Amino acid sequence: MTSLTAPPMDLAPRLASTAIDDFAMPTGREEAWRFAPVDRLAGLLEPDGGSAAVVADPGPFISVVDFDPEDAGHWRPTDRGAVVAWAGARSAVQVRVPAETLVDEPIVVRLQAQGPRAHAHVDVRIGAHSRATVVVLNEGGSDVSGALVTEIGDGADLTMLSVIDGPRENVQMWHWPARVGRDARFTGSTITLGGSVVRNLPSVTYAGPGGAATLLGAFLADAGQYLEHRILVTHDQPHCTSSVVYKGALSGAGTHTVWVGDVVVRREAVATDTYEMNRNLLLDDGARADSVPNLELETGDVVSAGHASATGRFDDEQLFYLQARGIPEAVARQLVVRGFFVDVLSRVGSSQWRSIVLSRIADRLGMDPDFELDLEAAE
Repeated sequence: MTSLTAPPMDLAPRLASTAIDDFAMPTGREEAWRFAPVDRLAGLLEPDGGSAAVVADPGPFISVVDFDPEDAGHWRPTDRGAVVAWAGARSAVQVRVPAETLVDEPIVVRLQAQGPRAHAHVDVRIGAHSRATVVVLNEGGSDVSGALVTEIGDGADLTMLSVIDGPRENVQMWHWPARVGRDARFTGSTITLGGSVVRNLPSVTYAGPGGAATLLGAFLADAGQYLEHRILVTHDQPHCTSSVVYKGALSGAGTHTVWVGDVVVRREAVATDTYEMNRNLLLDDGARADSVPNLELETGDVVSAGHASATGRFDDEQLFYLQARGIPEAVARQLVVRGFFVDVLSRVGSSQWRSIVLSRIADRLGMDPDFELDLEAAE
């Protein structure tokens, strides 16, 4: 079951505030919440003085400090879940890469919730003309909401991987706002596997001309999971580019995924080059995927602007092709699903973490953990 209904976008800037009273409790009738199971998210939408912090082990470039609203990055909450997390944050996990620093090994941030319900604030700042890869791993057994605030300095190059995994009974709500500096490069990949309900909202803004952002996503849903990804890219600087590619595979009765991609090109953002795409693979008849791409242009002076969305069932011809070569049906199905994710996972910056993600997908599919897929050869 699929949906491609695209209501008109509101070009007005979103409300950003740290006051909880500025955001009403969602009912599910609002455009931003119309797909979400609000009742299952209710615990993270009401202030809870007993909520715990989310921390990480300190290490090179990583520190944990008390949350300071005056030093919390460039972003402010834009919905009810985000402002509740902001108010409840006790600590901040900071990643700081100084200017003109080249970091060879991935900086790995393993988030740890200190209670059954926790609020997180992760603040990543990459200095001008630096290059780094940052991995944020969230696989704890807690309900968590928070923000992954990211800033890429002028001329810097950041590759970032966010992995959401863990027990199926937990609820996760994350904002991932990234601000890309002048002539900077940002690649942000989201891998969503675990959780009962996951609502993930990546967004990109530009701090100067010449910035480039690539947002990638892979999600695998079954057993009644609800996984939602809402992307917002706002072009308000000239000569910037953006590319969004998300792919999802889903199966099982009651399983529901939502992808909403909003790209706004403001009047001053001349010579913009932007494209977004979502592909969903339905592995059986019980799952539902909603896919809504939106593109709004305030100027016609663009290099290129487009979007695409498609949802389809498992390809029986691919299955027949593999079985005709002696591959058992169960293995053939798993191969098709893994191959479906190749063009997303091949762009994960670290070969080590690319292999880890593939292993996790293989585990979810029930594949032999020793099975190898050569992504470079598959491309």
